[in-house]
Amino acid sequence: MAGNTSTPGSTVLSRGLALLFAFDDTHRRLTLSELARRAGLPLPTAHRLVGELVAGGALVRRPGGQYVIARRLWQVGLLAPAETGLRELAAPFMNDLHAATRATVHLAVREQSHVLYLERLSGRASVPVASAVGARLPLHATGVGKVLLAHAPDDVVTDTLGRLSRATAHTVTQPARIREQLERVRRDGYATTVEEMTLGACSVAVPITTGGRVVAALGMVVPSLERDRTRLVVALQVAAQGVRRSLDGLGPGP
Repeated sequence: MAGNTSTPGSTVLSRGLALLFAFDDTHRRLTLSELARRAGLPLPTAHRLVGELVAGGALVRRPGGQYVIARRLWQVGLLAPAETGLRELAAPFMNDLHAATRATVHLAVREQSHVLYLERLSGRASVPVASAVGARLPLHATGVGKVLLAHAPDDVVTDTLGRLSRATAHTVTQPARIREQLERVRRDGYATTVEEMTLGACSVAVPITTGGRVVAALGMVVPSLERDRTRLVVALQVAAQGVRRSLDGLGPGP
């Protein structure tokens, strides 16, 4: 359940937010009953509020009766400072990476215990991936996620290792092995995965820093890392350094 706001004293706003927060990367289409259950609201209350959210342009009702987040709300979300600033600064470097490699290129940040994808560049020749702009995926099963987890606070690491899930047969779910991987990420400056999130897809990622702290991760997804690992790591590190210089030029961050 996404949250329970049916307790006495909860406001209309909090109930409306609970309905919006009922959506996530694994619940992109929800029926009215599912929305009510995940938001912890009585069905009549959910019906009334969902109708207002549809009328206000925050939700869209599909012909089959399911509800999805409206484009207008998605556009508002992209105005958040972290998303807007990083995406704009990283765009030219991501374009260069994609043009040189034709690989899927990711820009991501950590949102609590998940990876939040701010940008993705891909083409027809790219490897199929599970990510999408705005999607949230597990930290432990993705290249950008391993980078961000390696530099996350101890409580985030502990929480993540306490509920490891398996996306494919190759996903690493042993806490001790994950800790070893995170140590290598901090030592070597990059992370890799082999079919941990999607079969047939390998990833490599590096941190983006500013002011001495890791604020994002830049990664690529390719069919194999056997021959091009070093070349891809170097290309990513050069791009990440370019983004860092752009961020440093802005002065103190939020």
